[in-house]
Amino acid sequence: MKLNKLYRYRVVDVFTTEPLEGNPLAVFPDASDLSASRMQKIAREFNLSETVFVFPATRSECAAKLRIFTPGKEMDFAGHPTVGTAYILMVERKVPEGAAQFVVEENVGPISISVESGAAAKIWLKSPALREGAFVDKSIAAALLGLKGCQLLDKPPQVLDAGNPTLFIPIADRATVDAIAFDTTAWKQFKLHNPAPLCVFAFTPTPEGAYSRMFAPDYGIAEDPASGSSTGPLAAYMMKHRLCPSKADTRFYSEQGTRMGRRSILHVHIHGEHGVDGIAVGGNVTPVIEGTLSL
Repeated sequence: MKLNKLYRYRVVDVFTTEPLEGNPLAVFPDASDLSASRMQKIAREFNLSETVFVFPATRSECAAKLRIFTPGKEMDFAGHPTVGTAYILMVERKVPEGAAQFVVEENVGPISISVESGAAAKIWLKSPALREGAFVDKSIAAALLGLKGCQLLDKPPQVLDAGNPTLFIPIADRATVDAIAFDTTAWKQFKLHNPAPLCVFAFTPTPEGAYSRMFAPDYGIAEDPASGSSTGPLAAYMMKHRLCPSKADTRFYSEQGTRMGRRSILHVHIHGEHGVDGIAVGGNVTPVIEGTLSL
């Protein structure tokens, strides 16, 4: 009789201090003998927004290499998996105890991590360099969300990419964000002319920063409770259109996932005027499960 191998995993809720809120993440701290096809099957089995598999780093400056899978495909970069796995690396002592800074390797390249001290310490990632993409007609963007053009702010929907291309759509108010009903028929029509993988991020400005929802059908995710890779570009979009302060050392947060019962708080820290020295995205991590998978 063949004995199966046991693979340890941990599940954490990211961008929350409350168990069973935020964005859940499964992390396999030692995945060195797993193939890409096996990792993809495991990600489908867990059926979370993302599952992370930790490998030895191939870059000398990095603590570990992260491979990130949604139920549908591998990602080059993702925010909540980076923050959540950084926490696991600390717990597993794969980084020096008490380290305030370290670097992880992802398909997009090295990602810098910083850690705040304290009882409810936040873990921050530095958002990768931003690339601006195409503008999308307001009526088309509104149709994707099951809305009318008049329910959007008078700002142009645009694709921005910091490792994960995302269409940003500014919405008039919080109630309208909650009323969004993503239109899969309109999405199929949109994809005929925009075949590359894309996420859709809808938000409205708030006194605290933003109230947001994100949809990623191209990645097998109907709605994502927290999207760290999109929150850095969100800050850039909001600064560009004067929807938030752009001065150095500005801090605010995006509330996401509330409509789907997984309230997440994604903190933003703008370094340098207009983010010229980078944009950091961070938050809390709450452990909830430890287990083994038998394969």
